[in-house]
Parts: sequence; structure tokens; C-alpha cells
Amino acid sequence: MKADLIVGLQWGDEGKGKIVDHLAQNADVVCRFAGGHNAGHTIVVDGTKYALHLLPSGVLNPEAINIIGNGVVVSPENLIDKEMKQFDYLEDRLFLSDKAHLLLPYHSLIDQAKEKLRKRAIGTTGKGIGPAYADKILRVGHRVGELHHADKLAEKIANYFELNRVLFSALEIGTPTKDELLKDLNRYYEKLKPYIADTTQMIWKHLDDGKRVLLEGAQGTMLDIDHGTYPFVTSSNTVSAGACTGLGLNPKDIGKVTGIAKAYCTRVGNGPFPSEDFGEDGEKMAQIGQEFGTTTGRKRRCGWFDAVALKHASRLNGCDEIALMKLDVLDGFKEVKVCVAYEFEGQEIDYVPYDLEDVKPIYKSFKGWDIVEGVREYDKLPDEAKAYVKALEELTMTKIGIISTSPDRKDTIIIK
Repeated sequence: MKADLIVGLQWGDEGKGKIVDHLAQNADVVCRFAGGHNAGHTIVVDGTKYALHLLPSGVLNPEAINIIGNGVVVSPENLIDKEMKQFDYLEDRLFLSDKAHLLLPYHSLIDQAKEKLRKRAIGTTGKGIGPAYADKILRVGHRVGELHHADKLAEKIANYFELNRVLFSALEIGTPTKDELLKDLNRYYEKLKPYIADTTQMIWKHLDDGKRVLLEGAQGTMLDIDHGTYPFVTSSNTVSAGACTGLGLNPKDIGKVTGIAKAYCTRVGNGPFPSEDFGEDGEKMAQIGQEFGTTTGRKRRCGWFDAVALKHASRLNGCDEIALMKLDVLDGFKEVKVCVAYEFEGQEIDYVPYDLEDVKPIYKSFKGWDIVEGVREYDKLPDEAKAYVKALEELTMTKIGIISTSPDRKDTIIIK
């Protein structure tokens, strides 16, 4: 059996949560492979809104097993005090990789302090994701499995503070004592002990047993540490290949790849955004689409669908199909635009260059439509909306297999 994969194709916030939730209703196992609690997924079920950060979106299916993989950086405080409290059926349904790295309070303090010192801020969430991944790569990080020996872990972290005392002093960050550390670590272990497991072996067994496994990414392709708009990116590999390293799978384990994209485009934080609209249309998208970050509440920058970046992302991820989200946000626009090429160094190009900072969008306009909100059958979409969907398929060279027409789980069109 192969594992199906959901991946974001833009700058994150594409609506992955709704699609994972939709597909998770028929999944046995849902796995999160990268990121931390900087990535929020909003899911609406029967009018009730759920905001998830570390927990896989499959948690809303009480029959599904949910796995947080080794590629995730885990904040025990956020997981225990904010997310796990929402659900009373997690025992034997949630498993946390013993190889996932711990994100501790000092990581957040370092993140916030360094962001303030930058001449041009990256626009991080300040949650400590970058410093946690940096410690992992520097081989001075700590993994969830070390909570089994909290006293030794407290000693290691105290030594880390001592070795980096100049850094903490310069950033004006206070550090806890060893006893304070041990108290927190023991609390984390008490709460998380039933869920810590060798999740790689677990996933292999589920696949070998023919279970339906769904893999869930965080953020989007254009924020990938290697392939995104560096340095205005996240600190992990958000593309489909990241699912292999972030869970312990090999490429042959991956089945269908579904890429998620909005019918327009958004971005949070700083960095290049070629199709950003600075006028009334961009503001209208933000208000209708309620474009505010699930994690931070920050207003998202809005603009038109970027078909150049999307085609690039689809190829990079090996997408079999696209799930087109929030088509209803464009209801009532007299015309909708699509970025079909870039102007770069005096030439028209149809690919993503090394740096998107200096490209200018070249648009093609399409006639708008009245209402698609709540439509659940493709044939009932307005002709103008169908024409738009068809154009996006041709421009991105990828089939659109799913269309979302409202935040609600039921307002989803599956195109056979």
C-alpha cells in the first residue's frame, strides 16, 4: 500500500486543513511530516471552527490514528496546554515520534529577539521554529525521546545555556535554572509519555498491513527552505520530498500527490510576492476570505493567482491533481486576473527565476461570475467559473480534481 500526500503549492495558508480533514474521513492514519506550531490549519465542521497547529488534521476523525513525525519540531507547551485539551479521545489515536526535536521556550525568545535586530525582518511568527531547526542542524538540539531521562536532559540544556551565555546575555534573554528546567521537563514527560513512539516503524507496519495512510504537510512550496523565496522562507522542507525525510519513508512509498492552492494567492510576512494586489481588489479578497493567520492573527497579503509559480510548484511536487480552494471568495468580481508570465530583466519568461524580487507580473483577465458559494456539483458552477478553472488547468498543466466553494467540509466538489 502507498501513502497519499497533501502539499501546499503557494506561500502557505492554502486551505490544506479542509482537504486533509475531508480525505481523512476515509483514512486510517494521518501523518504530519514538517514544521511546528507556526503553521495553523483552520477546519470548519458543521459551523464549528477548529484551529490546529501540531496535531494532524485527521484528529477530527475519531477513528483515525494521528502521527506527528520526526521532521516536526514540537513545542510541548503548545501541544499539551492548547491543542490536546480540545479532544478527549487521543489515547491510542495520537503518536509522537521519539526522534522529533523539542522546541523549548528559549527557542521562541531567541527567535523574537533576533527578528527585532534584523534590518529587514523575515516576518517569522516568533514561535521559535528557526532556532529549533538551527539547533537540530548544529547537532545541539534535543529530541522527544530524551524526555524518558529528564534529569539527563535538564543537565544537557543547562550546559547549553552555559556554553551560549554570551549569546543569551547579548539578546537580554534570561535562562531557567536546572531545577526549573527539570520541573518543566517532568511535566512534559508525564503528559506525553503515553504518546511517544517509534513512529517510523509504526507507519511501515500500517503500509504493510494495507492501511490507508495520508501524509500532511505544513505551509507551502514557495516557503521551502531550499526551493522557496529564500531567505523569506520557513526552516524546513515543505515540498513532497520532505514527507520522506520527515516520516522515514522512501519515494516508492508515496502514492497520489494532491497539491493545494487558493483560487487567488496570499502570503504572510515579508518577501517577494509578484502577483500581490495593493488596491481595492486585494483588500476585498482579504475581507471576504477572512485572510488572517490562524497562528498569529496577522493580516495576509492578497493577490491574483500566480500560474507561473503554481506550474513550478506542481512539477516540483509531482502533483497528480490540484485542489482549488476558496473559489467562492472571488464571487462578484467583474473580472479576475491570472499571472501567466513574468517580466524579468527586460524579457518575458514563463518560469520561476533564482530571485522573484525583481519580476513583474504579466496578467490575463477572465470574466467574473456571480455566486459559487455552497455549490457542490461541478455542472452547477457558472460558466465563467468553469472557464476559469479550465484555464488554470491549462496554465499549470495539472488537473483540478477538487474545488472548495466555502469553508464548510460539505461544500466541496469532487471532479471524477
